[in-house]
Amino acid sequence: MKKNILIVGVGGQGTLLASVLLGNLALDKGFDVKLSEVHGMSQRGGDVVTHVRISDDRVFSPLIEKGEADIIIAFEKLEAYRWLPFLAEGGVMYVNEQQIMPMPVTLGQVDYPEEADELIAKTAGRLISFDARAIAEEAGSGKAVNVVLLGAASRDLPFSEDEWMKVIESNVKPKFVELNKVAFARGAKA
Repeated sequence: MKKNILIVGVGGQGTLLASVLLGNLALDKGFDVKLSEVHGMSQRGGDVVTHVRISDDRVFSPLIEKGEADIIIAFEKLEAYRWLPFLAEGGVMYVNEQQIMPMPVTLGQVDYPEEADELIAKTAGRLISFDARAIAEEAGSGKAVNVVLLGAASRDLPFSEDEWMKVIESNVKPKFVELNKVAFARGAKA
């Protein structure tokens, strides 16, 4: 098995925790894993992307090239649009429908790209787009969008629900474990 996964969002959405959960689970199952994080002013709502490469063979580079991502998990629509060129032909995108306006749009310097939805739908081999924030809020916290999206993407990854629950237990602060388990399960059904 070989999977190239991009996890993209903006600062504060939990992209890094999502990559840690996925990376640790793959390591626990004996896969070779490489992670690379890029923070673009993440503390100020800038973009954050994590490259996650998993293989039962050796992985030499942590970076995913354009056109090579099997899965893109996007925590926000504009980030899905921005990273679309990295999606492999026939790749799958999991997109949270939330829109977080970047500063240039907020300041009126540029327009939000209205063609984003159409281009994403045309380009993705398979697109799963839903309101992950609403599901996270139903689970107990809007901050659990990251785990909701992992739950949804779990159908394209070779790990059981029990394995996901164990990695959540071992990597999430104890007071948030149950919330994240519920968020994951609801995401898996989304």
